Amino acid sequence: QVQLVESGGGVVQPGGSLRLSCAASGIIFPIATMSWYRQTPLNQRELVATITSSGTTNYADSVQGRFTISRDNAKSTVALQMNTLKPEDTARYYCNAVGRSGPFTQSTNYWGQGTQVTVSS
Repeated sequence: QVQLVESGGGVVQPGGSLRLSCAASGIIFPIATMSWYRQTPLNQRELVATITSSGTTNYADSVQGRFTISRDNAKSTVALQMNTLKPEDTARYYCNAVGRSGPFTQSTNYWGQGTQVTVSS
C-alpha cells in the first residue's frame, strides 16, 4: 500500500518561509516522479513543482525563484522549500507520486492528504 504523508504546513507572515516534507512508503521511490500541487481556496488545483528520478526540476511560473523542490532517495522523502511567501500562496499543498509499488506493477498516480499553508499578516 502506497502512502504519502505530508508535514510542515502552517501559518506564516508574508515574506516568510516554510518547508514542506513528504514521506513516501510502499513505492519504488528512486524511480518515481515526485510533485507538489496546491489547491487554492477557489478550488483550483495547480502544479507547483516537479522533480524527476534523475533530479530534473520544473516549477510553476508563479513560484519560480522562490520555491525549491528536492528529494532524498535514501529516506524516500521529497521536500518543498518555500521562501518569500505571498498571500496568494495560501492553499492546501499535496504531495504527488507517479511510480510503481513493485517491479511488475504499472505506473500509478498517488496522492497524499495534503497540508495547509496560510500566508497572512
